Amino acid sequence: MDFKFVYKICTKKEWLDAKTKGKFNGSKKDIEDGYIHFSNKDQLKGTLDKFFLNQKDLILLKIDTLKLDHLIYEQSSDGNMFPHLYSPLDISNISNEYEIISNESGSNSLPLVF
Repeated sequence: MDFKFVYKICTKKEWLDAKTKGKFNGSKKDIEDGYIHFSNKDQLKGTLDKFFLNQKDLILLKIDTLKLDHLIYEQSSDGNMFPHLYSPLDISNISNEYEIISNESGSNSLPLVF
């Protein structure tokens, strides 16, 4: 497991709002839960399939974890450990952004290189 980067899937609108504000407070689900949900690289496909089916205009954010003071790995209901951020995400910690391709079937594809 690579601990240097974590990843966030969000809508283009959420990302544009974050860029304007200089920080990302999270999606509606994140705000309800009290933390920002992230995934490790090997968890991304499962997250995309489970939570973003039939959604379009998605962005994948690659986040440098070295400057995140409130990042905690916690066990989910399926036993996997997921990274959660208990603070807003300063956009200066975003190392890259990628467009997620929506397919006609309603599924989405992660970028080939990230």
